[in-house]
Amino acid sequence: MASSDSPSAVNETEPQPAHVGVKTVWRESPTAVKSLLVGTAVNRLGGFIQVFMVLYMTQRGFSDTQAGIALGVYGAGTVLGVLTGGWMSDRVGPRLTIMSTLVGSALLFPAVLYLDSYAAILVVIGAGAALSQAYRPASTSMISQLIPAERQVMIFAMVRLAINLGTTAAPLLGAALVQVSWDFLFWGEAVAILVFATVAGVTLPRAPVASGADAADGAAEAAEPGAAARRKPSYLAVLSDGRYVLFLLAMFASSVIYIQYVSTLPLTVKHMGLGTGVYAAMVALNGALVITCELLVAKVVQRWPARIAVIAGVALTGIGMSLYALPWGIAALVIATLVWSLGEIIGYPTLFFAYPAQAGPPELRGRYLGASNSLYGLGTAVGPFLGVMLWNRFGDGLWLGCGAVGLLAVGAAWLGVRPTPAADRKPPRTEPDGAAGSGEGLGTGAEATVGK
Repeated sequence: MASSDSPSAVNETEPQPAHVGVKTVWRESPTAVKSLLVGTAVNRLGGFIQVFMVLYMTQRGFSDTQAGIALGVYGAGTVLGVLTGGWMSDRVGPRLTIMSTLVGSALLFPAVLYLDSYAAILVVIGAGAALSQAYRPASTSMISQLIPAERQVMIFAMVRLAINLGTTAAPLLGAALVQVSWDFLFWGEAVAILVFATVAGVTLPRAPVASGADAADGAAEAAEPGAAARRKPSYLAVLSDGRYVLFLLAMFASSVIYIQYVSTLPLTVKHMGLGTGVYAAMVALNGALVITCELLVAKVVQRWPARIAVIAGVALTGIGMSLYALPWGIAALVIATLVWSLGEIIGYPTLFFAYPAQAGPPELRGRYLGASNSLYGLGTAVGPFLGVMLWNRFGDGLWLGCGAVGLLAVGAAWLGVRPTPAADRKPPRTEPDGAAGSGEGLGTGAEATVGK
């Protein structure tokens, strides 16, 4: 008997379309997936602390340098957090990881308000940031277990929409709260986190979730010589996957290029003699394109092999950034922004979510996701430093360098992304049994009989 959260008790004998639109994917998604989407949006909507960290620290009397260090500690904490979250997800399961880390961060952040020691503030900020981001690989892991591989590009495009909507509105809401009290930044984020944790505790499945594809993949790899040693759960096992390391290199390079729109693009606009409003317009153009177009594009891209989607995204990001070097004034800014925004829309749901969730064996899914999240975080952390340094030395040559790095990233992605991820290797069709029909998740015809 199908779970009440299954897609309207799908008739497993009637084939269902593998690739469908946004409304169908949302309607047929389990309650747990919907709650993670809504919770992610709420969590990002309440993400005030990182945005206002520098201003908060300086208004408390700390120096600009101390405020910058605090922001850096926050960033370092997020990288450590996703690694820890990936490890926890594999060890104790996604649900407990999500709930425990979210509650921990909600308890830690308000403590900053009552600390006077700069060192103690840094410790709490770093630990709170780590806990607040540890849910990410666990959330992605659970979604990937509950949604069929062929629909994950669409569902993760929806995740990105939730992130982008929350992130876009958070500074505006935070600015309103600051007008009342700076304390509301920390209490507001804590409340948002607790709302997410409560929703997760009520809706996420308590029992481990395993799809038929996971089981078949695990059985096949276990039969290979030396499989047990290769699959011993650890980050060393992830690093021993040479192809995935190349994929991580492509992700790191792409994130270093991508973040230049925050760090170096403002310098380019200023150097061109244009006002801050022009830069703001470019950022707004990117945001509008991503929010309005990504789900529509995902309906097409979900039919593509993961390798093609990743390569297209990485390539267009590099090409788009290199176009900022063109001497065409505002026209170059607009064209370049359109191109790299298209790369983000096409490739990033697969690059950052769907492929890492499918690339490795089930028992390492959390660590594979933790590794990809950490490399993205590392790239966005070092990218601004490298970009500004190279801009000061080479000027517009920095943008040509982004194109060159993008080409290297394309090569790494071509070699690193497997044509058929683990989650796409389906077991043979079998007759449905009692266990097969009781799983929570989307069904796709014959494949629903084996979980995915």
